[in-house]
Amino acid sequence: MDVGELAGTRVMVTGATSGLGAAMATALSAAGARVVATSRRLARAQAAAQRLGPDSLGVELDVRDEASVRAAVGDVWDRLGGLDVLVNNAGIGMRTVNLRFLTDPQPFWEVAPKGFRDVIDTKVTGAFLVARAVAPRMVAAGSGRIVTISMSEQTMTRRGFVPYGPSGAAVEALSRVMAADLADTPVTVNLLLPGGATATGMVPEDTPPEVRERLLDAAVMGPPIVWLASARAAGVHDQRIVATEFAKA
Repeated sequence: MDVGELAGTRVMVTGATSGLGAAMATALSAAGARVVATSRRLARAQAAAQRLGPDSLGVELDVRDEASVRAAVGDVWDRLGGLDVLVNNAGIGMRTVNLRFLTDPQPFWEVAPKGFRDVIDTKVTGAFLVARAVAPRMVAAGSGRIVTISMSEQTMTRRGFVPYGPSGAAVEALSRVMAADLADTPVTVNLLLPGGATATGMVPEDTPPEVRERLLDAAVMGPPIVWLASARAAGVHDQRIVATEFAKA
């Protein structure tokens, strides 16, 4: 990877303060991109941006809230003059509904409706709202890329994984429809997923060592997200890219 490959590229990563979002933001920044890191809390977003470097911005954004999305996207356009890439990453995991989801799976009928809505609203409604706000601006600007972060099909249908699994299936369908709707425009839409369970804050603290040893490093998302943001991926559209299988030069 050329450390200056993404110089001048403006990228917004939702949920960029930890986990996959932080790993992707770090890789994008290292490649020269100007990264907008978002979080529901401004202080966390600004702290993440500070870690990335002086060219990065921290923006408060609650992806579940239409007014917050509209304000944040408008702010980014005012400050940067536009966006080249949106990384729809924000999400919350199974710990919000079951702290021991890996060792003690919970049947769907025991999931609290509020917990179900929180996960779906963040991952699915959030991806929709942010892409909805960004896509028309990208079309008008004549270029743009939207990358939505997904998960393996095994996770989507795994026992005890309601609502996290279904949220992944929903964003995959959403991404495919967005790609179809934007097919005749200069804006591309793609999916990116790690390719396995990843060592992030979504994993329970009491996860057995033998399970932790099999977890992927979140940094696996770095090379493919940089490639998707780069000139090398010009014209790549409606693809499902698995980070563990990524081997682009």
